[in-house]
Amino acid sequence: MKSSIFHEIYSIVSAIFLFFLLLTPVSSAIELKDLGHVNQPSESNGDSKKMKLIKDTLRKINKPFSPDGDIIDCVMIHLQPAFDHPMLKAVRPLDPPEIPNGNKNGGLESEVKQLWSSNRESCPHGTIPIRRTTDSDILRSNSISEFGMKFTDSSYNGHEHAIAFVRDGEFYGAKATLNVWAPNVTRVGEFSLSQIWVISDPSKNMSTFEAGWQVSPTMYNNSNLPRFFTYWTNDGYRSGCYNLMCSGFIQTTPKICLGAAIAPISKYNGGQFVITILIWQDPRHGNWWLKVGSTIVGYWPVALFPNLKEHATVIEYGGEVYNAQTEGPHTSTKMGSGHFPSEGYRKAAYIRNMEFVDQDNNLIPIQSVELLAERENCYNVRNGFDSNWGNYIFFGGPGNNPNCP
Repeated sequence: MKSSIFHEIYSIVSAIFLFFLLLTPVSSAIELKDLGHVNQPSESNGDSKKMKLIKDTLRKINKPFSPDGDIIDCVMIHLQPAFDHPMLKAVRPLDPPEIPNGNKNGGLESEVKQLWSSNRESCPHGTIPIRRTTDSDILRSNSISEFGMKFTDSSYNGHEHAIAFVRDGEFYGAKATLNVWAPNVTRVGEFSLSQIWVISDPSKNMSTFEAGWQVSPTMYNNSNLPRFFTYWTNDGYRSGCYNLMCSGFIQTTPKICLGAAIAPISKYNGGQFVITILIWQDPRHGNWWLKVGSTIVGYWPVALFPNLKEHATVIEYGGEVYNAQTEGPHTSTKMGSGHFPSEGYRKAAYIRNMEFVDQDNNLIPIQSVELLAERENCYNVRNGFDSNWGNYIFFGGPGNNPNCP
């Protein structure tokens, strides 16, 4: 009986409530919502300062898009990909060793300028900047397993060079200054680069450390901008990778982002902009360190590179293009500035002040080099000597042209 009475009362009250709700204008509901917002308690000055500090900190940690569309993440140094390797899990990043003693012909070494840090930004102490890889980056690759590697087809090599090299020596590092260009890359999967190679005995499961600038739209967000990069292999290019895309290189600086765009760049018959790269072996621990400009970037742990435990036997300087076309016309992907070395300064790409590191950790100017260009009518190289530039090369070319069909 009581349940029936309460049910009737509930029905009457609900009907009255529904009646008044239907008569209420929509605008009143909006006004009540706004009024509720206005009546919310305001932040105190202390809370406001705290939120600003939090936002500033997050802005440093979670980097926004750089002008070229990249996202740069600041990752705790001990969480970088290198420490996923079983041999490095218990390792802590080392402090930089002594820099090789050397001549000053290369001039002052300034900071390398990258677009992501164009406003003098860097990651906080204890972190390193890592360019975020997207699903689109991987989808542009030949395959998921080959992403981040130098692609080689068992039936077609496709890599074309214009380089200077020294061989059959005991080399404990290499240094040079490279002018930076943005050569046009025309086909999917192709790249164009300028770099230094430090190589173990090629006849014994070759290992290499490589660093320089590279244009590779397939790898980098469909961008034709030059990017500072590293590469390594310890088994003749069957494995290895660029930058921090796998375990192999330990980065120690918060200032440089591997794979991030370099700016400004050289202009044909205009201003020339350079980067100076040094790779050398720590005489104490045997690890191989990388320095660009005035910044020590990090190192390749020698434990992963037994063929480079003692020293390198070959050093190479110059350009490389990957030609993905197996048939038909030669690729139009350019090397260097896209102009032949005969055009010279401000028009062709160059590498100057080529040096090596000796057993006593001294930088020694290279006295003579050998030259290699597989297809001279597509890309070529020539060398020279100058009292300020030391041994140098001009190199590059346009690829496809009437003499390179």
